[in-house]
Amino acid sequence: MTIRAIRYLPALLCALGATWALDCQRPAFAQQLDARDLGDGMELFQIRPNFHVLIGAGANVAVQVGVDGAVVVDSGDAAHADRLVAEIKKLTPNHLIRYVINTSADADHVGGNEKVSKIGKTLLGDSPFGGPPNDGAAAILAGGDILTRMSNAGYPEGAWPTELFVQPRKYMYLNDEGIEVLHQPSAHSDADSIIFFRRSDVVMAGDIIDIRRFPVIDLANGGSINGEIAALNRIVELAIPSIPIVSREAGTVVVPSHGRLLDQTDVVEYRDMVTIMRDRIQNLMKERKTLAQVKAADPALGYKERYGSDTGSWTTDMFVEAVFKSLAADKSKQR
Repeated sequence: MTIRAIRYLPALLCALGATWALDCQRPAFAQQLDARDLGDGMELFQIRPNFHVLIGAGANVAVQVGVDGAVVVDSGDAAHADRLVAEIKKLTPNHLIRYVINTSADADHVGGNEKVSKIGKTLLGDSPFGGPPNDGAAAILAGGDILTRMSNAGYPEGAWPTELFVQPRKYMYLNDEGIEVLHQPSAHSDADSIIFFRRSDVVMAGDIIDIRRFPVIDLANGGSINGEIAALNRIVELAIPSIPIVSREAGTVVVPSHGRLLDQTDVVEYRDMVTIMRDRIQNLMKERKTLAQVKAADPALGYKERYGSDTGSWTTDMFVEAVFKSLAADKSKQR
């Protein structure tokens, strides 16, 4: 067996449900980085000389700093906004925040938008309506239907995106680095974006991947299982593993919305699990089984111990039902 095959053997055994054979919660290479405990459940990772990730303020928050200012990805939840602002100021003592980029419209991603943007200053000039947008605070960038979602949810206008895009790709060049914002329609929801920092080699994946559980497919807000798999495939394509030196734990860092930092192998393993789950449920539907019969067939067997739950906000039963309804909706559109 080659070294590369040995590297992927744990993922294969986990997929087969062999949790008795090994620790399927394989620590990612990024976990070897020193984390600074900030207290109150918050940690700070410096994953590149100019790139930091704050964990524990709601969704994971990234801060890229440089000569042009700072770019912040997501702003955590409202409860941690003041603490988050204080920590960001420590990371950017001589830099202004220029952009806040949202990967999602969910509350734990946008709750701190207004407070974080207000400590920054936009690069944009005056608007046609007389003055810079957002009163000159840092621009808030988002794709998809995030503005509609936030306005309907009652967020103050100061938290709303000031730059919107509907095309698949939005890009900028700041701090000597190309930054791509890649909208992923109908994945976790209709407002998901992947943020790719090309020089830092970091991918902010948002809610598209959450290795703590099965992916949340928000059907009410435009999510779909096939869109979720397409988004995971996009992350796999962007990320590069440590090849040919497979013994070195290196490569592209993938930052999910929650939990530990990942590498490409983690994303491949998660993508394969989601694809297998989709295919199992799809095959049962081809046999004309009802939703109740699909649930009774236990399609999550082999995965639910690691990713599933019988309680909480997102259970195994809810995931199976979301996949079933998503596939049924796709089939209906094809008729």
